[in-house]
Amino acid sequence: MHVHLIGIGGTGLSAIAQVLLEKGYEVSGSDRVESAVTQNLHNLGVRVYIGHQSQNIAGADLVLRSSAVTDENVEVQAAFESRIPVVKRAEFLERLIDGQECIAVAGTHGKTTTTAMLAWVFHGLGLDPSYIIGSSSLNLGNNAHTGKGKYFVIEADEYDYMFLGLIPKITIVTNIEHDHPDCFPTYSDVLEAFKSFTSRTLPSGIFITNGEDPGASQLLAFAKDLGLRCVTYGLGSGRYDIYADDLTQGDLGGYQFTVSRKKGGHLVDVTLQVPGLHNVRNALACLAVVNSLDLSLSTAATAMQEFKGTARRFELVGEISGVTIISDYAHHPTEIQATLAAARTRYAERRIWAVWQPHTFSRTTALLDQFSKSFEDADRILITEVFAAREAPPPGGYSTQSIVESIHGDALFFPELTHVRSYLGRQLAAGDVVIILSAGDANRLGSWLITDLVDKQDQKPDD
Repeated sequence: MHVHLIGIGGTGLSAIAQVLLEKGYEVSGSDRVESAVTQNLHNLGVRVYIGHQSQNIAGADLVLRSSAVTDENVEVQAAFESRIPVVKRAEFLERLIDGQECIAVAGTHGKTTTTAMLAWVFHGLGLDPSYIIGSSSLNLGNNAHTGKGKYFVIEADEYDYMFLGLIPKITIVTNIEHDHPDCFPTYSDVLEAFKSFTSRTLPSGIFITNGEDPGASQLLAFAKDLGLRCVTYGLGSGRYDIYADDLTQGDLGGYQFTVSRKKGGHLVDVTLQVPGLHNVRNALACLAVVNSLDLSLSTAATAMQEFKGTARRFELVGEISGVTIISDYAHHPTEIQATLAAARTRYAERRIWAVWQPHTFSRTTALLDQFSKSFEDADRILITEVFAAREAPPPGGYSTQSIVESIHGDALFFPELTHVRSYLGRQLAAGDVVIILSAGDANRLGSWLITDLVDKQDQKPDD
């Protein structure tokens, strides 16, 4: 069967393309621009077209399109005319999972890291899972794989209701907050979508959620009414089914902690490399799965200690001349706050520069008040122009500079990334930490800054 993917360079479709290729499908795809992702797919054997043309779909039995691709796309139009079925991810996922037991990881924040961690843990347990992750795993070296095991671990994206194409055996919900206002105008819309997703869990399935999160707790009551077996996790002894306590800052950069269950006492001790309390919660979600399936918790803990994270999730870009550069995908107020808190814990006495590229006009506007409270752990704040992604500017235009003062009185606005590069090139000193907060293209600043720091170092006279 020949599947053609329109928007193949995106995170979701590129992962599906890899799984399809490993399953033996003929795979082709197109995207507007060439990228490292499209080049990698080409190297794997996918026929990739740069630019959209009607002839690109020749020979396809099915066309799969990303959420950003509309009916007006020339390839979609050609498929309609040729009576080739055109579907979105949600309509295709059940076929992709193909008889394996689905473990779906959903939530406003943390789903990518939790999915990657669980895939790595299952790998360590020798289960050879299939998986789709929203970012490349630094341990596994990819974001998708077709395994021979019984489980398919998948990041369940709420945007465009993608997760409603899944029928999970195990559903994990890390948290629920208002996000994607272009898709969900209100928090109630988000909650209803998550309820619809939860109701797709198999009747014999398991619902695992963060007991500390107010939104997830609302969903928990709904899951109990459905008759699902429910497991909660959180920080603090005895309040949740699976909990962490005795937390200390470990030598590897993350926390060390003890994991216990409300009924049954101590389970396992865990040490993490990945920093922040949010990653302790992500680890608890994974351990709740392992415990529910009666798998080895000690083996899981060993794998967790080895877990390095994923690309652009507190990813170390480099350290040059005493300056540390980190790239993070944080684009929601809660994510920015968690990332900067983790940085402050790890780099307590160092000067932290937060470089934030707002992502989409709708999110920036809808959550502006929350954003203003997210930067407390940063010493310096630099804000770039909004990365529009799939959106057009609102009627009458949009002034990012006008929101900077609302975010923080001492924040600086830079209309171009090159301006940020120049400014930091003059300001950075040994001991500084730069956190690039971007779900857009500002991550390239990381490699630019490393290059500039190396050049600066090379220009220093020998002692």
